[in-house]
Parts: sequence; structure tokens; C-alpha cells
Amino acid sequence: MFIKLTRSGGHSYAQLVESFRNEEGKPRQRTVATIGRLDEAGGAVDSLLNGLLRATGRQAGLPAPAPKVQFESALALGDVWALDQLWRELGFDTLAGVFRKARYTTPIEHALRVMVFNRLCDPESRLGVLRWLETVSLPAVDATAMTHQHLLRSMDALMSHQSAVDDVVAQLLRPLIDQDLSLVFYDLTTIRAAGLSEQDDDVRRYGMAKEGVIARQFMLGVVQTAQGLPIYHEVFDGNQAESPTLLPTLKTVLARFAQIKRLIVVADRGLLSLENMQELAKVRLPSGQALEFILAVPGRRHGEFVDLLGEFQNKAGVAEQEGIAETRWNEMLLVVAHNPTQAKEQTQLRRERIAQLQAKAEQWVGKLDGQDAGEVRRGRKLSDSGAKARLYHEVCEAHLSRIVKVDLKNELFSYTIDEVAQSQAEMMDGKLLLVTNVADLKPTEIVSRYKALTDIERGFRVLKSEIEIAPVYHRLPQRIRAHAMLCFIALIVYRVMRQRLRLAKSELTPEKALGQLRRIQRHSVRINAAAPISGISTINAQQSDVFAALNLKKPTQDAQLNLL
Repeated sequence: MFIKLTRSGGHSYAQLVESFRNEEGKPRQRTVATIGRLDEAGGAVDSLLNGLLRATGRQAGLPAPAPKVQFESALALGDVWALDQLWRELGFDTLAGVFRKARYTTPIEHALRVMVFNRLCDPESRLGVLRWLETVSLPAVDATAMTHQHLLRSMDALMSHQSAVDDVVAQLLRPLIDQDLSLVFYDLTTIRAAGLSEQDDDVRRYGMAKEGVIARQFMLGVVQTAQGLPIYHEVFDGNQAESPTLLPTLKTVLARFAQIKRLIVVADRGLLSLENMQELAKVRLPSGQALEFILAVPGRRHGEFVDLLGEFQNKAGVAEQEGIAETRWNEMLLVVAHNPTQAKEQTQLRRERIAQLQAKAEQWVGKLDGQDAGEVRRGRKLSDSGAKARLYHEVCEAHLSRIVKVDLKNELFSYTIDEVAQSQAEMMDGKLLLVTNVADLKPTEIVSRYKALTDIERGFRVLKSEIEIAPVYHRLPQRIRAHAMLCFIALIVYRVMRQRLRLAKSELTPEKALGQLRRIQRHSVRINAAAPISGISTINAQQSDVFAALNLKKPTQDAQLNLL
């Protein structure tokens, strides 16, 4: 039964109406009584209202009390909503099947999803993840069920079933890889690790970091496609040499992506060795095609190519524009690219450093000669051994030990400038030397392929800045490997976002896109004692453009309510 308002003869009437079903079972309505006119002061409607007010203890004519409104804290929705859609679209939610088969009673995939999203939205420690969860409205995940131990045990489960997880991830990535011709890049970086404890099979070792200092660290190798999609990663000990990691990594990639018909590997200077090249030349793809490679020659080995580059240097020395030449070396193609501007800068910088070292050395020689002559000077006396140690240290710091030769065996302080070595170094200034067995690419194309390696270096910067893979505070080797795996998956999602933004010709980076979406929030309000009402903030035009660029659906009120 309800009140129905009707109009007749220019007046409004209130009627008491009830619903019923007729003999055929169809719903109908009938008027029980007409209460009276709404516009008639002191009429039946006013009498009814005043009676209801007295029955509830209120005085007639007083305004109704203001409703009691309670607001809950707003929760970020837009960024995790977009990531959740992308997670499902890429198929990462199928990881749940791995742990379901292993009879885990807790939702391991949910915990992994939470930790990956946190790396992309607001990187925190495992305890910090729980604090972050309190500020977001993550679809389909019960944040209240997450505990610190649940996150850690989920990392352990990830490593316990790494092989099955790797198979799932590889299956998800296969459709995104060019099967006819795949150009892949391989490089390593150092990841700082905290802590002083020692563990069995510890991957935290002291070694030379990419920043040029000795640090406790582990090595992370990443393989990615020409489109910037990471397809494989591996954790190595922190003191691992780079060169021996190349071949086993590539064999694993080939086994995991057997559908690839042709593969060209591009790697940086630290990975070139004669042993690597010989072994790589023996590798065959499942299709029978030989593995091809483009490897940069490290500077320490440039002396092997002085005779080969003599004729090219005569032309390059007077060139004003970048030049590219080719020759044969060890039955392979040697491609040389020369940048005259860079060459002049490198030569000038080296000469300035040598001049500075010579000036310091001559100053010390003068002080030593003065001391021998009986001169009295302020400060501590200088010894020949002290002068040798100081100069040798500065020469090593300047990476000029091949040119500035400090005689450490002579009792007296002495040094020489190796002019031949300096001339050879200047010959190699501005030059990029590439060794390859690729037969059907022009030298310019080979140089272009190698220069694309800088994209993987940007991926490392993303890992260290946006995803914040380091420093790592885990001490157990398996937890460190799990952390690297989570960051690797986060990098995959990041790169897919970047590809979609680029295809849409958006100027936004993934982190800026997520920053805009983060302002879309879920709000809850409770009026008096009624059930809380939830809703989302208005999506503006910029946020709509981000969803369109990412090819993702916008959150709606109905969809959000279904997920709460």
C-alpha cells in the first residue's frame, strides 16, 4: 500500500492505493481511499500529517531534523581498476590454477596480484603493502584477509612452483612475440641488497656495481623483444661475470619459445668473448635455423683491431659526419661506426685528464727534489713510495693505466706516457665496433639494431625507479628470487601499458597515466541508520582519454557495486 498523487480540475489529490493480482494473476492497483486535496490548508491531508507527527513525538509545524550523515575515507579506485583489467586481459589470473592444483587453501594469485600492483602504484615493503591496501579499492580481492605472513608464504609458493609459473607466463607471452623474425636484447644490471647475514646459496655477493662502486648485490639478466616486451629474466650471484651468462640464458629462451623461426640476439660489450661467439655459432633453433647475434666489442679489446681499422681511420679522421664501414674478422663481419663529434670530445677529455695527471706528477717531483736539496716546506714530507701510490691510484681512477705507466718497481718515483697506446686509444674514439654473423642486414641496419639496445637499459631504469626493485631487504635467496619475479611481472604490465599509450599517440608515460586514474575514488556515505551508499567520483575527460588509450573499460557504478 502506498500514497499516490493525482491531479484533477487543477487540484492535486492524495490517494491511498494498494496493489493486488486479479483472477488471471496479473498485477493491478485500486484506490482504497482519497485522503484529500494537497493545496487545501487545514484539510484532511494536513490533519493526517499532524496526527503522524504527534504519534512520533514531534510537534506539528517544526522542520524535520537534519539527517545524520557519515562519510567513510575515500579509496583510490581508477589505477587498480585499470591494472586489474589488464591483469585479466593478459591472462595472469590463470596463475590461480597453478596453486589450485597444488591444493593451497589461501588465494595465492590474489596475493601476487596485490604485490605486483603495489610495485606499479606505490612501491612498498611487504608490511607497506598492507598499509597501501587500506587506501585502495581493489576489485575482487578481500584486502582484510591479507596478512604479512600471507604475502611471504605466497612468495614462497611462487618459488616452489616456479617452473609451472614460468610455463604459464611464457604461454601468455607467446602471442605477443613475432614468430617469423624475433630480435631480442640481453643485458644485465646490478641490484643492491641490504643486510650482513650469510645464507646457504646466498645470491648477495660483493661485486662492482653499475654505479662504479663495490657493493653487496645480485645480478639480474633480462631478455626483451625489439618492441620492448620483457620475456625472460634470471637472477645471478652478485659477483658473477657477465660473459658466461649469455649462452645458458639464450638456450632457456629458445626452449621456452620454440615457435620462433629466426632469432637475432643483441648484447652489450661485457658479453663478447671468443668462447661465446664459437658456442653461439653452434646453437640451432628448433626450426633448424642458426642462432644469429650482434655483439659489441669492449674497449679493452680494441687493440686487436688496430691493423684492421688503419685504412678506415684515414677517412674517418677527416670526416665531419658519421660513417659506417665493414670488414671481416675471424670469419665474421666486423661493422665499424664512427661519430666524429663524439671522437673529438673523447680525445679532448682524455688529453685533459693526462695533462692534469702530469701536472700533479711534476708537482710531486719538484717537492721530492726540493726535499733532497734540503728545502724546508710546510706539511708532511713526501716519499717516493707515497708519490707512486698516489699517482697510481689517480691513474686507475681515470682509467688511464694503459697510457700512463707508473713504475712501481723503481725505488724512485717515475712514470712514462705510452704514446703508442694513447694513439691507439684516440684511433678508437667515437667508434662502435660490432661483431655479427647476420648475413642479410646492411651495416647501417646492424648499427641501428644495436642502438635499440638502449631500450632495455630504459627497462632497467624503470625497474630501479618506478618499480623500485632495489634495495632488496630480503635475506633468504628464494625470497630474493621471488621479489625479482614479481618486479619482472610488473615490468611486463608496465611495458604493455607503454605500448598501448604509444599506439594511441598519447604523451603520457604509464606512471603518469596511473597517476591520473588514481584520482578516481570510491566513496561511501551512511545516512542515519540506513545501509551505506557507495559510489565513484566523476570521471573527467582526461581520465576517459587514458582508459581509451589503454583500450580498457571505465569503472561504472553498477560494476563497482557488484564487486564490493
